[in-house]
Amino acid sequence: MEFEKFNEIRELFCMKYADVTEGKMMSSEAIHYKNKVFAFFSRKKKMVFKLGKGYPIETAHVPLTEFSPFKTKKPLAGWYEVDFEHHDQWETLTQLALDLIQNKQA
Repeated sequence: MEFEKFNEIRELFCMKYADVTEGKMMSSEAIHYKNKVFAFFSRKKKMVFKLGKGYPIETAHVPLTEFSPFKTKKPLAGWYEVDFEHHDQWETLTQLALDLIQNKQA
């Protein structure tokens, strides 16, 4: 159920944008923009988004948690995960992450 929702979003973005492709991030399924990952599906069945280090997470309409895949290391700076409970916002957050990476590369 969780992966199906992620995959639906990934397929939509790959069809809609020429520079968006399927890929991997740390052996997880991901969404790339010009070969750079901006969103992926974690082993914990959450969707993870690259919003950047300075992103004001308090402005989000869902709880964003810093993505921390390692037991002994700090969280990955600028990456935030969202539970399936809030999957209705995954597409919106995917669009936000894409917009941010496009603006950064412009």
